[in-house]
Amino acid sequence: MKVLVIGNGGREHAIAWKMGLSPLVSKIYCAPGNGGTHLENKCVNVNLETIDELLNFAKEENIDLTVVGPEAKLVEGIVDVFKENGLKIFGPSKYAAELEGSKAFSKAFMKKYGVKTAAYEVFDKVEEALDYSKKCDYPVVVKADGLAAGKGVVICNTQKEAEDTLKEFMINDVFKGSGKKVVMEEFLDGVEASILSVTDGNVIIPFISAKDHKQIFDEDKGPNTGGMGAIVPNPYCTESVLEEFNETMLKPTLYGIKEENMDYCGVIFFGLMITKKGTYLLEYNVRMGDPETQAVLLLLESDLTEIILNAVNGKLKETEIKWKKGSSCCVVLASKGYPSNYETGKIINIKGAENKVFIAGAKYEEDSLKTSGGRVMSIVSTGNTLDEAIKNTYADIKNVNFDGMYCRKDIGTLYR
Repeated sequence: MKVLVIGNGGREHAIAWKMGLSPLVSKIYCAPGNGGTHLENKCVNVNLETIDELLNFAKEENIDLTVVGPEAKLVEGIVDVFKENGLKIFGPSKYAAELEGSKAFSKAFMKKYGVKTAAYEVFDKVEEALDYSKKCDYPVVVKADGLAAGKGVVICNTQKEAEDTLKEFMINDVFKGSGKKVVMEEFLDGVEASILSVTDGNVIIPFISAKDHKQIFDEDKGPNTGGMGAIVPNPYCTESVLEEFNETMLKPTLYGIKEENMDYCGVIFFGLMITKKGTYLLEYNVRMGDPETQAVLLLLESDLTEIILNAVNGKLKETEIKWKKGSSCCVVLASKGYPSNYETGKIINIKGAENKVFIAGAKYEEDSLKTSGGRVMSIVSTGNTLDEAIKNTYADIKNVNFDGMYCRKDIGTLYR
């Protein structure tokens, strides 16, 4: 079968790699793909961006299955368009994608269906938000309502920080419309966890847990990024935490999806906060996380293509997902200056790598990989223990290089 994978990040490289291992798949088109997918087995990059271009290509090439990586296309409604044209596609409808596309929508959904989450208020007028900042408890979390590439969440410790953040989001419009409306949320002190799950709208099957590391600097300092690394499984996701997640988050979410008649066949990502007073849902994502996907898929024993096909065909209830024993560690290698202004065009050497390298912000030109983005690539290793996986990843980082290469040195170690 022929597969179309939409996206150009490390997540999409990981998805294409894993699907390419399936004997069911003969060819994978990556739109637009990156330097890593260009070199990946069975993969061909195609320079397509708009929904119309992708639709026409899928028709002309008789694509059997399309998998959508990034959230933006899902929020735009690509799934609805493909289904209207009789094409198989893995991802939620435009309506269901609002669970990520709008923080206000998702919080209202959680409240309506009894999903355990933090207290919150929603504002679309900056004057009202600033007035609330004078009387709310601190710290307080300010979230841009719309998509902000993982950077639209700020923990404000003082009223001054809240005022500055609100003005940046709502007046200076740093997220080009996505921050015109904000959610101001109760701060929860704890450890975050990521649980990627797959659903066909009738059942939700959670994947193995992960721990993302968002801040740019060691010890979780500095501004948020798209993610600087991840470990799998998350050592804080104990049996009791997972049981609470299942009862207070997964089950009511599935009930809500059914009650709202959401056409949801795809990934639903639960972002959790594990605190001393219990576990709470921070947010939904309607696609796989990055860099969690890279770490999770390395431990997936089952055929990812089969899982996706079963979801698309409404047969997920019959699906058993198997995992390899042990742990994995993913460390992101970023360009100098990221997440602000960063350098590009640097030649990348990965020939000495002993473990899996997933390319993100890099292109292939003149027979070389060259940096083209902030998060350039990630190295992922496995081990019988988490310590072994971490050790293997950091040892392998010494075998790759590009000018200005930066990574955190404490992925997987901070909370242990």
